[in-house]
Amino acid sequence: MGQVSTFVSVIIERLKVHYPVVNTQLDYTSAFELLIATILSAQCTDKQVNKVTTVLFARYPDSDALAGANLDDIKKIIFSTGFYNNKAKNIKACANKIQKEFDGKVPRDISALTRLPGVGRKTANVVRSVCFNIPTIVVDTHVLRVSRRLGLTDATDPVKVEFELMDVLPKAVWNDIGLQFIYFGRQICHARKPSCNRCFFNDLCPSVLIALPGA
Repeated sequence: MGQVSTFVSVIIERLKVHYPVVNTQLDYTSAFELLIATILSAQCTDKQVNKVTTVLFARYPDSDALAGANLDDIKKIIFSTGFYNNKAKNIKACANKIQKEFDGKVPRDISALTRLPGVGRKTANVVRSVCFNIPTIVVDTHVLRVSRRLGLTDATDPVKVEFELMDVLPKAVWNDIGLQFIYFGRQICHARKPSCNRCFFNDLCPSVLIALPGA
């Protein structure tokens, strides 16, 4: 990418001030555990996923164990995460594919990861960023919303947003800024009613004049 704009530099610096240390809120001890936890996190809170994976990984600690698990047992364990039928099928099939095609190890390559059942680009990027320290931007609903409101992109497709953000943000911040945007989106830049009156971007955000009256 070319020279970083002053606007982008300010965004990066303020995020560093407010969120100097960022980590995924999902509990894990291996790339496999984070992969499965991230699949389960769809339409579910991290807190609830952590409760479920404590039980799931105690019983099925690796891809070999989960691949051989009884599907109904998996469903019972993950029931509270929602969409448990599809999630159970996906995580069992995912474990099977990792065992058969990747010698029981979670692959690092984005194309290999996204061939796993239940793994889209966002889930793959979480694992690549957190476990393998590969520079990547994870685009979830918070990142998409915040980046659009700040005027960093006008795209609505998550993949397009990912690549547009990579064009304007320096590679050194990719792994942190996704999580920083998630923290910011959860705490301040809410979907329905953003708290613009206490936002540390309200002097430069192009969306603030729209949102401020109802903040």
